[in-house]
Amino acid sequence: MAGKRLREGFTTGSAAAAGAKAALFHLAGRGVFKKVEIPLPIGGRLTIPVERVETVGKGSKATIRKDGGDDPDVTHKARITSTVRFLPGGKHEDVIIAGGTGVGRVTRPGLPVAVGESAINPVPRKQIKAAVLEGLAESGLRGTVSVIIEVVNGEKIAKKTLNPRLGIIGGISILGTRGTVKPFSNKAYKDTITMSMDVAKAAKLNTIALTTGGRSERFLIERRPDLPVTVFIQVADFFAFSLKEAVRRDFDDILYSCFFGKLVKMAQGYPYTHAGKSRIDFDLLAYWCLSLGMKKERIHNVASANTAREALGFILDDLHREGIIDEILNKALVSARKFAGPLPDITYFLFDFGGDLLASKSLGNKCG
Repeated sequence: MAGKRLREGFTTGSAAAAGAKAALFHLAGRGVFKKVEIPLPIGGRLTIPVERVETVGKGSKATIRKDGGDDPDVTHKARITSTVRFLPGGKHEDVIIAGGTGVGRVTRPGLPVAVGESAINPVPRKQIKAAVLEGLAESGLRGTVSVIIEVVNGEKIAKKTLNPRLGIIGGISILGTRGTVKPFSNKAYKDTITMSMDVAKAAKLNTIALTTGGRSERFLIERRPDLPVTVFIQVADFFAFSLKEAVRRDFDDILYSCFFGKLVKMAQGYPYTHAGKSRIDFDLLAYWCLSLGMKKERIHNVASANTAREALGFILDDLHREGIIDEILNKALVSARKFAGPLPDITYFLFDFGGDLLASKSLGNKCG
């Protein structure tokens, strides 16, 4: 329905925090709560339903069903458990947090969590601790609390994420900088891009390979088997953002793999190439073709094309196809240089949908 308000969800960090608080209440003898209220990292509060609470040995375990709202990802409906125990001898209100089964472990530097630690990011850790401290205060208890976060089928879910590539093994990450999931928000995707770049930089790699999606990435990996998989990052429509972030991390060699439609949008200078924010100017594309020798009777086909793929077909059938594609690559490189500045070398790889390389072109370091 048009105008329908999209429903927000909550992060894995919020799920873990809610579970920890519900488990603490149960351990403190306050019964089984069907829902708990927790603090959010950005301020404010959120009430989260509790699926199950049970006694486990000398502790209590609560299960939260993660809810992605109207922006579901691979962790949507995952069961996240928090097991809480009081540690003997603990006198101060302290919270010790660790990951168990289904939560990944970090094996490479460059992430916000140290190598060897559970993949529970700093902000969710603070959120979990804050929720537990609230529970202690509300229950009138003091002591040192152990919280073990686990994810049912977490290792299987993680295979659908970037975790294996980032060096996070054995499960998913516990994430969330705001505690809630805004539907179709770009922030999470941008965070994934920058985190992937940090891992590549920590591995002392100087080349970064940006791709517009899974297929363009696969085709470039096949073309450049000499590069470790860590350098390949799917940046989707974030053209300007990804270039700027690569430069911020001092990558001096940027590869960019794409198909024709995205290439034309980059050549037009769009910083963000999503269909909702940018469109191909087929009249402009036709003008470029005309200026490079395409006959006038064929220009109308390009100008009236419905899709970039259709326009590319007309170009590939023309005698001047190599010059036309080369000039569009030139224009895309000029746009890339505008966003990246003078320092990095930039190379485009233009593929067709079958994986054949139509053309590649480089623009060297302007300061070199």
